[in-house]
Amino acid sequence: MQKSGRRILALTAALAVCMVISLQIQPILDWLVLRSYTPSPSIASFVERTAMTQKATRLLYVNKPVLDGRAAFNQHCPNGTEQSVVLGCYLGNRQGIFIYNVTDHQLDGVREVTTAHEMLHQAYDRLSRGERHRIDGLLQQQLTTITDETLKQQIEQYKKTEPDAINTELHSLLGTQTKTLSPELEGYYKQYFTDRSKVVGLYDAYRSAFTSRKLQIDAYDAQLKALKPAIESLQQSLERQLGSLDTTKSQMDRLRSAGDIAGFNSLVGPYNAKATAYNADLEVLKQKITEYNTIVNQRNAIADQEQALQQSLSSKSLPGTVE
Repeated sequence: MQKSGRRILALTAALAVCMVISLQIQPILDWLVLRSYTPSPSIASFVERTAMTQKATRLLYVNKPVLDGRAAFNQHCPNGTEQSVVLGCYLGNRQGIFIYNVTDHQLDGVREVTTAHEMLHQAYDRLSRGERHRIDGLLQQQLTTITDETLKQQIEQYKKTEPDAINTELHSLLGTQTKTLSPELEGYYKQYFTDRSKVVGLYDAYRSAFTSRKLQIDAYDAQLKALKPAIESLQQSLERQLGSLDTTKSQMDRLRSAGDIAGFNSLVGPYNAKATAYNADLEVLKQKITEYNTIVNQRNAIADQEQALQQSLSSKSLPGTVE
């Protein structure tokens, strides 16, 4: 009995040791990675600007985040790694985070938001089964309140390309892009951000480069939509006026040929009045056409800027470029 008791005691002790080791394995492995990693000044500044906590910073740094140019980024983040997000990729627990180096100053903040987005993927991976189940429920509840069209489109894209990863994507998207969350979620994200409004503010700032241009384009389109029928109506009126002038001119020519000077003179005044009205309307038409073309040029210039910004966000190589 005593020997059996000692064996049970020994087995219990061994199990206890295994449990302690299993609980400490992540911190130990993290420590091994962190002891040999020094963040670049850029990555360190991203941490500061997004107000990451020490815990979030550790989760980011254990992946040795790298800021990549186009060629290196496409090598590190091949298609299919995270198809709906071309600005960054998280390769798995401690396996790496890569951020596309967007250099357009008009998109200041996009690298920071992307870095926080990828960090939250690592955070989601570390959640216990019970906590993940709880957070998934809160995320799904929050999803029903989303009205932002850009965010809704992003989520729909993820549903198509990565349906099995929708919860981890929601975890990153809502945490970095949504200003108002439920009190439960807001409390949860406090372990990752000392002030989550900082990262959301950066997101809003760089998105405004697109939204402001879209609003300008929409305004120009509305002006063009109003001008086009006015121009077409005036053109039709001028065609009718020109027809009337031609008819009157033909009558005057016949009267003059017939020697009916009195009849000819009676039509001179009306003809000249019609010609004056025609020329005035023709000038109005020219002005409207000039205005229309000016708006088209302004609209296209803004559209070109928007396209250039979109290209700045694309990690795909451009034809004929070398990097």
